[in-house]
Amino acid sequence: MSERNSGRRVAITGTGVVSALGTGVEKFWDAIKAGENGIAPLAGFPLQDLYITIGGEVKNFDARELCKSRGAQLSDRFTQYACAAAWEAVRQSGLEGPLGERAACIVGSGGGGLTTQEKAYEDIFVHKKKATHPLTLLKTISSSSPAHISIEHGITGPVFGTVSACSTAAHAIGLAFQMIRSGLVNVAVAGASEASLNYGCMRAWQAMRVLSPEGCFPFSSRRNGTVIAEGAGILLLEDLEHARARGAAVLGEVLGFGMTSDAADMVNPDIEGPTRAMQIALDDARLSPGDIDYLNAHGTATAANDINETRAIRKVFGAHADSLAVSSTKSMHGHCLGAGGGLEAVVCVQAMRDGFIPATIGLDEPGEGCDLDYVPNEGRHRALGYTMSNSFAFGGLNAVLVFGPATN
Repeated sequence: MSERNSGRRVAITGTGVVSALGTGVEKFWDAIKAGENGIAPLAGFPLQDLYITIGGEVKNFDARELCKSRGAQLSDRFTQYACAAAWEAVRQSGLEGPLGERAACIVGSGGGGLTTQEKAYEDIFVHKKKATHPLTLLKTISSSSPAHISIEHGITGPVFGTVSACSTAAHAIGLAFQMIRSGLVNVAVAGASEASLNYGCMRAWQAMRVLSPEGCFPFSSRRNGTVIAEGAGILLLEDLEHARARGAAVLGEVLGFGMTSDAADMVNPDIEGPTRAMQIALDDARLSPGDIDYLNAHGTATAANDINETRAIRKVFGAHADSLAVSSTKSMHGHCLGAGGGLEAVVCVQAMRDGFIPATIGLDEPGEGCDLDYVPNEGRHRALGYTMSNSFAFGGLNAVLVFGPATN
């Protein structure tokens, strides 16, 4: 490991999660450690003629309890999830609002208010109503989440959302990291949320023929598609000296960020783009491949992604790839699309804090071309130094984050 990048160090002082494995980081992490499967038959909407009937649904979510403002309670589920996760992260950080102009909120969504949009179309075209609900537009726009979070926490600095399909959360966290490191702000709420489980969205995903009717089995010989899930993953990032000055508990650090585009195809993944993104993130963190102890893979359980990601990891990590622990927690919480990188960033932080490497469940026999240590079926207790999280999206949009453990 060489000297770290210039600029301010960026601490993680809060985390928040809403997921199919539970709402709240403690429930989520306990389920991850136990190897629980949050993928189940869909129950939140009529399935009609769907032949894909499983997903990672958030259960027992009470917006009246978990969302603090009336505006958030009346919003689409993707905004409710983001607000709930943001409150958890802010509470854990010990910060008290209003956070002011030296704070940022970058919280994205790949789809925005898709359920609200579907309901509006149903009202107009099926029920022949003359107008939609008056809040339809405000509930649909993807910037609803960061706007509500900024209102609830008095954030008057940069506030916006990112939209980059499955890399949305990683891009949000990476940009917030860069803002703090450069001195633009002291504090940032960053991540993403998604609530894409509805009839119309499932019909659209079905048409692409990339969903599994059975489960999410990354890197396995029996993988036959991914499984859509919903939720939110939020980090509270803070200038390390700012955190120290107020006596905050530091959970970890963001050390590096890499982003690239394949510029090749909308759906067929590349090797060069992910390879460059991982290498840029390592260089940004001033780490060598051998410094990384655990890699949370994009690992979607689609045939092409898993092989290409494996090849890209081998290209970046060389000989160290054979001893690198790699897992896809999507096998447990499902593919949360734009929010995936947020949940998986929380996994990386918890893994370092707890000295635990999560498993890839449902992996009995690796698929052809999948020849890494994917931590099959059971997690491992092991002290961890540095971790990496991969997010690779439709359109060839790649974002990679490197995290380090809490230090004095």
